[in-house]
Amino acid sequence: MDLKELTAFRTILQEGNFTRAAEKLNYAQSTITNQIQRLEKELGLQLFKRGWDMELTDAGKVLADEIDGLIAHWNYVSEQAKALSEEEIGEVRVGALESMMTSVLPNALREFQALKPNLSCHFVIGNTDSLSQSILQDELDFALCGEPPDPTPFRFEPLYNEHIAFVVNSGHPLSDRNSIPFEELLGYPIVIGGRTCLYHLRIAKQLSRYARSAALSTVNQISAIPYFIRQTTAVGVVLDSTLLPPDVVRVEVEMNESTIQVGLLQLRKDEYISASKKLLMKLITEQITLH
Repeated sequence: MDLKELTAFRTILQEGNFTRAAEKLNYAQSTITNQIQRLEKELGLQLFKRGWDMELTDAGKVLADEIDGLIAHWNYVSEQAKALSEEEIGEVRVGALESMMTSVLPNALREFQALKPNLSCHFVIGNTDSLSQSILQDELDFALCGEPPDPTPFRFEPLYNEHIAFVVNSGHPLSDRNSIPFEELLGYPIVIGGRTCLYHLRIAKQLSRYARSAALSTVNQISAIPYFIRQTTAVGVVLDSTLLPPDVVRVEVEMNESTIQVGLLQLRKDEYISASKKLLMKLITEQITLH
């Protein structure tokens, strides 16, 4: 049994008959027929009922249910063997929230490079929406972010909870208050991350409970928000891990659902992950635990 035989079988299922499958694979029809005959001989099973309609036998139906997984496993083993023969020369593409870029990822990268010096790593900052889209478009191998609103195509492994934080200028009227009702924020301009940020959606949900609207300004780089509210009466909405300049302080605001789960996000269909990618995920997870 080889990959060509399995691919021929799957292509027949996709195309509906031997002729169209041969055309798609750029084979002579006799070639694809011979591949199926070899596959049947190796398995000791008949996969198709003979006739024009190419109906699967019961054994063929079992193989049809498993064919995608078999080919994925074959490719995985092949990639692993190739990585070993090439001393794991290649790249890993990782997306992450901005808060990961100051210590977690740099520390993980240092450890990774010591163990895998021939592999390149590429890191991209984004929010959950942009990172999940990049994974779907095969621009990233995995990401550290929240769980997307539609989690169907993904596998999400929660690692920790990120808290939503509210910050103001040190001379702000709210700066010396404790336990501020959320509704009081509506009397001030609010500066928050971009509309597709998960925590922006949480704030929008909270705001929808009030008849009064708020003046919202957005900044897509969360770390910059504290600088936008300096020497103003605006309230900034950031994440608890955001570094603050000396004249900006946190205030306690009463809010429902003030945490966001952050974890490893990857495609659900990526059942087989290279050892190098698994290693980088492990190192990142360890760094998150330390912090």
